[in-house]
Amino acid sequence: MTVDPDLIDAGNEAVAEGRADSLSGWVNTALTERAARDRTLKALAGAIADYEAEFGGITDEEMASLQRADRETAVVVRGRQAPSTGRSGGPGRGAA
Repeated sequence: MTVDPDLIDAGNEAVAEGRADSLSGWVNTALTERAARDRTLKALAGAIADYEAEFGGITDEEMASLQRADRETAVVVRGRQAPSTGRSGGPGRGAA
C-alpha cells in the first residue's frame, strides 16, 4: 500500500495533538469512515433506482425545483453578515 506523505504527516500530527492514539488507529478510523460513506452512497443509489423504477426518472426540472425550495428554506449559520438590529456591537450589529 502506498500512502501520500502529506497524509502520513496529518496522521502523525493528529497523534502528536492527542486526537488519535496511533497512526494505525488514525488510518483505521479514516478507512472505517470511508467504508461507512461508501455503504451509505450505495444505499442511496439503490433507493433512487427503486424510486425511478416505480415512478420514472427524476428530471432536471424536478432537481432544479427541489434545489430552489431547499435554498428558500435553508437557515444560514455563517457566511452572511447578520442584518443590522440597531444595537451597538460587532459586525452586522449596526455599531453606533
